[in-house]
Amino acid sequence: EINIGDWSSDVCSSDLTRKPRQDETDGKDYYFLTEEEFMKRVNNDEFFEWAKVHDNYYGTLKSEVEKKREEGNTVLLEIDVQGGLIVKKKDPSAVLVFFKAPDDKELEGRLRNRGSDSEEIIRKRLENALKEMEYEKEYDYSIINISIDQSYQELSDIINH
Repeated sequence: EINIGDWSSDVCSSDLTRKPRQDETDGKDYYFLTEEEFMKRVNNDEFFEWAKVHDNYYGTLKSEVEKKREEGNTVLLEIDVQGGLIVKKKDPSAVLVFFKAPDDKELEGRLRNRGSDSEEIIRKRLENALKEMEYEKEYDYSIINISIDQSYQELSDIINH
């Protein structure tokens, strides 16, 4: 995850059904919902994009996107591959940036170093990451996330291009 500093007003928070990690706060980092609450929002067509990822639901509310657009902001979504493809289908002018670890070993190390996921979840995330790599070609840009500073600069260059 990248600390996007100056762009914080442009980021739409995600709604999700997984449990918060130790350092996450509901309403600040994400909106943590029950599966029932999430599906109610799906049925009410409240999401700009949503998908089931790693056995949990993740989505971005239309109201969040519309609010940012009305404020004149560039809208940034930190979403999974499925969500990115949904956004591109809805808005062909959307710019998709694919972030990836330098290699599989580094990705595994980062997942393990979080210290928040079970072995089962880590394995599932690694398995899903390999599948998600197939979609990189659908994205406009790719950033190999070596360091936060380097990724921030590359993303900044893309946004300001």
